[in-house]
Amino acid sequence: MEFRALKYFLIAAKEGSITKAANRLGLTQPNLSRQINILERDIGKKLFTRSNYKIELTSEGVLLKKRAEEIMDMVDKTRAEFKSSDNIIAGDIYIGTAETESSIELISKIIKDIQKDYPNIMYHIYSGIYGDVIERLDKGLLDFGILIEPADLSLYDYIDIPTNEVWGILARRDSKIAKKKFIEKKDLINLPIILPTTIAKNKSHNNKFLQWFDDDIEKLNIVLTRNLIYSSIVMVKEGIGYSLTLNNINTEKVCFIPLKPKLKPKTNIIWKKNQIFSPASKIFLDKLYKNFLAND
Repeated sequence: MEFRALKYFLIAAKEGSITKAANRLGLTQPNLSRQINILERDIGKKLFTRSNYKIELTSEGVLLKKRAEEIMDMVDKTRAEFKSSDNIIAGDIYIGTAETESSIELISKIIKDIQKDYPNIMYHIYSGIYGDVIERLDKGLLDFGILIEPADLSLYDYIDIPTNEVWGILARRDSKIAKKKFIEKKDLINLPIILPTTIAKNKSHNNKFLQWFDDDIEKLNIVLTRNLIYSSIVMVKEGIGYSLTLNNINTEKVCFIPLKPKLKPKTNIIWKKNQIFSPASKIFLDKLYKNFLAND
């Protein structure tokens, strides 16, 4: 399987037409069709269904498209790692994170600090849920990941990151509990609850919310699980439930109420064990150690 063939395949998939893809690539239509046919023989599967004027991906084509995009990302990342010279540090740093206030602030402060001395470094922030960040990190598409507990850190090196965030409940302002200053365990019983997927599925000892709730999570009326915060904000506004969240969100229709006793998350920035860092990523890692381990 040639890298060039994957590039041609991706452009054909994006254009949805052999003719349009050939024009974009500066190839003849028969030449591009021949390249796609060779790739299909190499894979052993049909990648497109064809009609007179358009092409559509088969199920095998959809899978190859995902893998080809990952390969192209890895190639771009590898090329970027070789942009450094003895005098100029350049290159790209790829970071995956959940979109919490603490993680975004962390990244922003580190980047701002590094920019003073290394303005040629480019940063790429990937926002996603726990599983997405781990998958991309394991495949080498990310240099670092920022995870919020509960998280399995056994396969990674990591640094604990201090945070001021606390867990709380997002509620409609016209609800009864919106008048409370704190939310206790008894307040959650019988309420329709929206939980982060990582908390709902994790029944291990490192699930701090489970400990806070005295291992009684079965008593919760969980009506919905969610990956990212935005969807739960909409659900809360619509009156579907009350969302457990870290984000201190207060708008015209919803308000944030912290848990009592206070429950603070543990946040870690992680990377693969025995990872070989590019010069740019090594600078980022050194800055992390300096900021978070110097006072330990």
